[in-house]
Amino acid sequence: MADFVQLWVYMASTPLFGLTATLVTYVLAQAFYARVGHAPWANPVLWSVAMLGLLLLATRTPYPAYFAGAQFVHVLLGPAVVALGWPLWLRREALRRRGAALVLAALAGGTAAAGSALALGWALGLPADVLRSLAPKSVTAPVAMGIAERLGGIPALAALFAVLTGMVGALSAKYLFDGLGVRDWAVRGFALGTAAHGIGAARALQVHPDAGAYAGMALGLQVLLAALLMPLAARFLG
Repeated sequence: MADFVQLWVYMASTPLFGLTATLVTYVLAQAFYARVGHAPWANPVLWSVAMLGLLLLATRTPYPAYFAGAQFVHVLLGPAVVALGWPLWLRREALRRRGAALVLAALAGGTAAAGSALALGWALGLPADVLRSLAPKSVTAPVAMGIAERLGGIPALAALFAVLTGMVGALSAKYLFDGLGVRDWAVRGFALGTAAHGIGAARALQVHPDAGAYAGMALGLQVLLAALLMPLAARFLG
């Protein structure tokens, strides 16, 4: 028992703790996800976040101490996003034919996502800075933080809204698509990437290659359109 306590003290005081906890937690969540047939409610990202949060609370580990190790996984986010371009390259001819339609669909979807969030927030009487943080909720978190800052919002709050939006999309998309009778994998993927950015794209990649490819395309288009148009719209309306 004394040896175990010494090992725990050592791990908790070094970057090894954050790295090990992240990898072990995700492997366990992924194994459970596969065991239940990739059910949306068993999303490994959701359960990994929940389990890691409980672990940090139980061990009273400060987040900076945890992230000192977890950052070694975090740095892989960039290459992972770039890797989404490979499925698009494989479908470049189809994407070229549908280019104009995809851009218009992305613009309509992004407008609906931001507009509905702002309308609901306004109806609930949310403060102006919270509304500005809510507007880019369907853009991947790092970009949403930058957009929120340009709009006069709160970057940390924008990141929270983006993560919550992604999780809700990943958990509910299958049931919504089935209920609406949407069967085309490309359409399902593009809609999921538009509404739920990176987390939605990750879910789409797990269920079908076409869905994953079009979700990656939608994710990229939302980042580009939101970064360009949201500050312009805010300046025009403000």
